Amino acid sequence: MAIAHFVASGMGGIRSAGDLVARVEYDKNLKVDKAKEYVAKKLGISTLDIADEHIMRDLREELKIGVITGVPGAPRGIAAKMNIEKLLGIKINSCEKFREQIR
Repeated sequence: MAIAHFVASGMGGIRSAGDLVARVEYDKNLKVDKAKEYVAKKLGISTLDIADEHIMRDLREELKIGVITGVPGAPRGIAAKMNIEKLLGIKINSCEKFREQIR
């Protein structure tokens, strides 16, 4: 079951940087190629590396921006999204809503 979950949960883009590129596309109103360049620059890697799930797994864990499988002590959910916001310089609606609720 663990392998099936690992494969199925990767379809949303978190195995590489697809989710990050999509967020930048919508937030900054960029085309895919420009969004990839933006994300790669922010992550300090090449545009080819953002599609490599092995490189991205280590990088996502290091930057605390979420990984597929649970890692003890690593941020998940809203905490990972807030780290994504800071790293990419974008706004995420769910993070804004969360901040409103805790005030």
